[in-house]
Amino acid sequence: MATKTYCWAIIDAMREEMERDEKVFLIGEDVGPAGGAFGASRGLFDTFGPFRVRDTPISEEIIVGLGVGAAMTGRRPIVEIMFIDFLGLCLDQIANQAAKTHYIYDGLFKMPLVIRTSTAVEMGIGPHHSQLWEAILGHIPGLKVVMPSTPRDAKGLLKSAIRDDNPVVFIEHIAMHRLKEEVEDGELLIPLGKADVKRAGRDVTVVASGLMVARALAAAETLAKDGIEIEVIDPRTISPLDIDTILESVRRTNRALVVTSAVKQFGFGSEVAAEIQERAFFDLDQPVKRLSPPFTPAPFGRQFDAFLNPNTESIVTAVRELMA
Repeated sequence: MATKTYCWAIIDAMREEMERDEKVFLIGEDVGPAGGAFGASRGLFDTFGPFRVRDTPISEEIIVGLGVGAAMTGRRPIVEIMFIDFLGLCLDQIANQAAKTHYIYDGLFKMPLVIRTSTAVEMGIGPHHSQLWEAILGHIPGLKVVMPSTPRDAKGLLKSAIRDDNPVVFIEHIAMHRLKEEVEDGELLIPLGKADVKRAGRDVTVVASGLMVARALAAAETLAKDGIEIEVIDPRTISPLDIDTILESVRRTNRALVVTSAVKQFGFGSEVAAEIQERAFFDLDQPVKRLSPPFTPAPFGRQFDAFLNPNTESIVTAVRELMA
C-alpha cells in the first residue's frame, strides 16, 4: 500500500497494463514528452517510447477513429480526449463506430478501446470546459461509462477498463487529481458495473457520483451528530448501472436522494430516480429527491461554485427535508 493521488493512480494503472500487455498503447494530444495536459501520463513516454505513447494532431475525430481501427485489429488503445466537452467533435466515431462494431459484425470484431476524458466541473473555466456528459454517453448502447471518485477506484477501474473487450469511456475529474488515498501496489482490479457502498446507514440512501461522493460523506458526518445515518452509494460505473445495490439500500432506508454534478434535466440522476420510483415505489416513505446544478451553462469564475453545485450544506438540507 502507498499513498497515491488520483492522478498518479491513473498513471500507475496505465503503466502496469502497458508492462503486462504489449498491445496496450496511449495516444492523444500532448500525452508524450509533455506528460499530458494535466500530467496524467508523466513518465510513460520515457518508459515506453514514441511508438506506444504517441502525440496526435488536434483532431478529436481522427484520434478516436485511429483508436477504433487499432482496436478492431487486435490492439488495446487508450485514447485521451482532453475535455469531455470535446467529445461532440468525435461523437460519430464513439456512438456509430466504437459502440456498434461488435453488434453489426455479429461479434467478428471486438472493440477493446478506452477513451479517457476529463471534466473540469467547479474549476471556473467556463461553458466549453465545465460540462459533464455522462448521461449522453450512458444513453449509447454498446458503450460502457465509468466515473471513479477516489484514487483507488480510479486505478482499479481503469485497469479493468483496459482489459475489457468493449469500448469504455473513462471520465476523470480534474478537480480531484490531487485527492490522496492509500492504494494497493501492483494488481488491483475493480469490476465494471459494480457500485460501492462508501458508508453504511439506515435512514436515507444517498446515491452520489464523481465529485459529489466526498461531499455526501462529509454530509454524513454532520448528520450523524444528530443521529441521522445516511447510506452513501457510489455507482462508479454509469453504464451498466448497478441498480440492484441501490434498490437493496432503498428498501431498507425507505428514502432516496440522488446527487450529481450534472444538470438535473434528462440526466443520470433522473435515470436513477426513475429506476427507484419504478422498482421500489412501495418501499418509499417520500418521493425520490434529486440535487443537481441549475439548467444553465457554467459561467467563468469559481465564485459561482456555491450557487451552481451541490455542496455539503445543501446535501444536509435535502436529507433533513426527506426525514421531515
